[in-house]
Amino acid sequence: MYVQFGCGFSAPAGWENFDASPTLVLERLPLLGRFVKRNDQHFPANVRYGDIVRGLPFEPESIDGVYCSHILEHLAADDMDRALQNTFKILRPNSLFRIVVPDLKQLANSYVADSSSEASHRFMRESCLGYEQRPRGMAGFLKSWFGNSPHLWMWDEASLGLKLSEHGFVNVRRAYYSDSEDPKFKEVENSDRFDGSLGMQCTKP
Repeated sequence: MYVQFGCGFSAPAGWENFDASPTLVLERLPLLGRFVKRNDQHFPANVRYGDIVRGLPFEPESIDGVYCSHILEHLAADDMDRALQNTFKILRPNSLFRIVVPDLKQLANSYVADSSSEASHRFMRESCLGYEQRPRGMAGFLKSWFGNSPHLWMWDEASLGLKLSEHGFVNVRRAYYSDSEDPKFKEVENSDRFDGSLGMQCTKP
């Protein structure tokens, strides 16, 4: 059994796919749900609501692999610790955890190398670390809450590698698209998600 959390609309049939979006909860409501959409799409039917910070509904050491793409940067630092604890808990020994996040170091290097007057604005937009407009009114609040787009804590290879090691993972290394020893991950990975981003792989001992 393989698990992907924060799957969005990417939900391969061979995986247990979870997302913590409030939109997903509303979509599944009788009658009203048909009118709720995220980015003009409905979540695939095989996506279940699940929050890795609170824990997913699996027994300890029952999962053969876990994948998440562009999700962990949306967690505060303390929630990141809970997410890694819960991931470690459900993985079987010798199973893999693969991660993709924005690469803070690459973003920072691009900012430092950019001498234009737009450098700081470009960095803020690409890192999703700020708001160009403060959400106002009920419509703004709902868009902000349902969108969950701001990045709350960013990672580079060194800091994410250390954090994974602190939570007991071993064989921590940088990962690239489709370079896993376990071919099952090819079903869930998308090359576009790795472009300009940081991939990491580790093992539960």
